[in-house]
Amino acid sequence: MAKTQRLDIVTPEKVVFSEEIDFIVAPGADGELGILPEHAPLVTALKIGVMRVQQDGKFFKVAVSGGFMEVKNSRVVVLADTAERADEIDVERARAAKQRAEQRLASKSPDIDVARAEIALHKAINRLKAAE
Repeated sequence: MAKTQRLDIVTPEKVVFSEEIDFIVAPGADGELGILPEHAPLVTALKIGVMRVQQDGKFFKVAVSGGFMEVKNSRVVVLADTAERADEIDVERARAAKQRAEQRLASKSPDIDVARAEIALHKAINRLKAAE
């Protein structure tokens, strides 16, 4: 039987995922990280990105928007600011959020928080990528 590892993806609101998996690719702060069972212990920050998870030979995606990941004893714990499985993403809502953020940035209004609008745009694009 192939070796597996436990993956727990947790946000402040809920447990998004908690099962055995084969492999995970996560958006680490310094680039993508591939984690197999028995990986060396590791703690890293996560950036906004798409996690790719292999379970029973099939892949699925999870959109995360920052947080931390700990790998230890064939267990991966992701503490994410937000996380959504691709099959749970409301694509129309993500498109609307993207459009709102683009409009805010295009307006160049002095009362717009540019950094916040850029983050909102990046999160919306990330959700759309995960849902593809």
